[in-house]
Amino acid sequence: MKHDIEAVDLTGYFFPGYPNAPTSDYIARIKHYTHDRGITISGTGVKNDFATADKAVRAEGVALTKRWIEVAARLGAPVVRVFAGPQQKNPKDWQGAAGSASRDEVEKWMAEALRDCAEHGEKHGVIVAVQNHGDFLSTGPEHVSLLKRVDHAWCGALVDTGKYFTEDPYADIAMMVPHAVNWQIKETLGSSLKTPPTDFKKLAKIIHDGGYRGFVPIETLAMGRKDYDPAAEVVKVLAAMRAAIAELK
Repeated sequence: MKHDIEAVDLTGYFFPGYPNAPTSDYIARIKHYTHDRGITISGTGVKNDFATADKAVRAEGVALTKRWIEVAARLGAPVVRVFAGPQQKNPKDWQGAAGSASRDEVEKWMAEALRDCAEHGEKHGVIVAVQNHGDFLSTGPEHVSLLKRVDHAWCGALVDTGKYFTEDPYADIAMMVPHAVNWQIKETLGSSLKTPPTDFKKLAKIIHDGGYRGFVPIETLAMGRKDYDPAAEVVKVLAAMRAAIAELK
């Protein structure tokens, strides 16, 4: 209430007992807490791996996503965020996880997994949002290619503004606005202090002009800062985005 926040994205892997679904009592308490404060639950998310050549691990990711689609429905959240690339430290890149498979092969099995999740999402009124995370998806065209291959109305893009590793990330962001169902607004364009700070006015205009009308969640990162205070950094980005949005009116 202090900062008049309108919505919150409740990441699944910060829930007690994750990857298991939270208890009905816990979900009820969260819904009561947010309702009392006038806060919408805009989404949740899981840690999955659809890049691996291991079919069992991909199947586990599908089962995990389906479980949290049902959690999202119980929370009243319209979106579940999923990853494309691997989440384990070794191997840390999609090529290592996929073994000898080509990019086209990997995209094909990712799309199959995402389509399976999207079909379950449709049954529960929850959209599956696949996030670019600077690995398998590090450009707008790569993000669009995967979504087109999934080809399901209940699978869209979670646009991470700090994870398009191209010469002009704003061009990639603009390309993705029509596909966006959720966001992660970052402080810098490359999720690193060595990359340019985000131009929030430019970003807000791109999002607005592209026709997106939903929430734009903020995520800050330590980026090696010893004095990093996430609560303070979120407030800074919140103020910058609000000012940028206000100028559009």
